[in-house]
Amino acid sequence: MRPTHLCLAVLVAAVWGVNFTVIEIGLGHFPPLLFSALRFLAAALPAVFFVGRPKVAWKWILGVGLALGVAKFGLLFVGMDAGMPAGLSSLVLQIQAVFTALIAFAVLGERPTRIRLLGMAVALCGVGLAAVDEGAGGPLGAFALVIAAAVCWGVSNVLTRRASPPDSLNFMVWVSTVPVLPLLLLSLLTEGPSADLAALRALDWQGAGVILYVAWVTTVFGFGAWGWLLRRHPASTVAPFSLLVPVFGMSSAALFLGEPVSGLRWCAAALLVGGVALTSPVPQQALAPASTKASRASVRPAKVHARLPGAPARDRGQRWTVGRRG
Repeated sequence: MRPTHLCLAVLVAAVWGVNFTVIEIGLGHFPPLLFSALRFLAAALPAVFFVGRPKVAWKWILGVGLALGVAKFGLLFVGMDAGMPAGLSSLVLQIQAVFTALIAFAVLGERPTRIRLLGMAVALCGVGLAAVDEGAGGPLGAFALVIAAAVCWGVSNVLTRRASPPDSLNFMVWVSTVPVLPLLLLSLLTEGPSADLAALRALDWQGAGVILYVAWVTTVFGFGAWGWLLRRHPASTVAPFSLLVPVFGMSSAALFLGEPVSGLRWCAAALLVGGVALTSPVPQQALAPASTKASRASVRPAKVHARLPGAPARDRGQRWTVGRRG
């Protein structure tokens, strides 16, 4: 990976990690479901008019939009609004890799290897430690909501895998159009029109900046750059950079929000990130260069001999075959 591409991958991880701190700030301006709806509205408009028509079937756009936009982000925003710290949220959400593997096994028949099973166990131990740490000073109900958000993220990952979008930016922009109305309806029903109107009337530059960050920087730039990297490098090269997200998430929350990071939480982070690293599969195409080199070493292509003018032609029985002379 070129240094500029490496810097871009780290930048995307930083953007996604800091996003949890920005969400925490935004929840001071908006009710959680209204905030999530505004986030997807800003991500979809006006970008939807410039990315072209959807490149996958609408059923996949609707499925991912409901699982990712409504369920995952709705639960995440409500959980953080209920007291789940931003840094811990960035860490606990990584358990989605375990749920993705379990759902893929149940739905797609992808049998996990022993290494992946070990990774799941290690990651679950990390979540257990995080729950113990949070139970000592925060609401476990909010913790459970973020775990549920991770489950929904796993569902959306499997749906995205089935959809196999050729253009991740196009796909994400169209997916962003789906959650807007359901989230607005849920906000009106649960948070109340008076709370929504009060938040919109009190909109200031900080509130607008928060919406633009979570919509344009995190969603449009983040997913667009990530998809650009995946089109140019093996997934096994790009995917590990996502493990930096909780590092940036916990660090930015401690720096800007003053969230304490206990020793137990750092232990939970080490276990969870390590478990997710083991859980993340290595795509077969990542092994292609090595296997290609091996095949080239054992099976060499036919040599081409140019016949000089006046030289006798090679007899038909004397041909170069793959790997040996005839």
